[in-house]
Amino acid sequence: MLIKLNPVHAFARQKEEVQPRALTRQQRIACDRIVILVIFLTTIVAAVLLS
Repeated sequence: MLIKLNPVHAFARQKEEVQPRALTRQQRIACDRIVILVIFLTTIVAAVLLS
């Protein structure tokens, strides 16, 4: 008698693909401000260290 085995992936839950959402205008502005602040602080630290 042959036993048909189900593949392991049949028992695993299928992952739902997450659709990336576009950033809102306010989120983009907040990200831009953070990036500009990091660049500004990096410039200040580099100027102090290299002077």
